[in-house]
Amino acid sequence: MLRPMSKLMSQELARELVALKVEDDTQERYDYLAAGRREGSLTPDEEAELQDLVQVNSMLSMLKAEARLLLANAA
Repeated sequence: MLRPMSKLMSQELARELVALKVEDDTQERYDYLAAGRREGSLTPDEEAELQDLVQVNSMLSMLKAEARLLLANAA
């Protein structure tokens, strides 16, 4: 699904993607929501927020994998 996008990715963008790290406050929020899910205490809005974070992380992971591949092939 994301491969066509990576074909247009510059090496500079690929390096930026690979170096991208989640902000501390976002990680703390994810940890809080994940703990709430384990405890069964999330509200429906919190559950939706957690799902959004998981989806964004999954897409970013795929983009990073494509970026790493592009950089490896360029070397």
